[in-house]
Amino acid sequence: MRLISIQLPEAYIISLEELVSKGMYPNRSEAIRYAIRDLLKRELWSKEGKNNQLRAKTWLRR
Repeated sequence: MRLISIQLPEAYIISLEELVSKGMYPNRSEAIRYAIRDLLKRELWSKEGKNNQLRAKTWLRR
């Protein structure tokens, strides 16, 4: 994996920390990765046809 830096509004960070404290995710990074996978699946991979859907399933398992 590659490391990237992002800036988020304070409200997002507080909400992410709440999800982690409730045990829904092990850490903020994992919650953000999950959100990005969901976005890519919904906005990109599901619109590109069956071939890319198979590739998306492979990426989602990572």
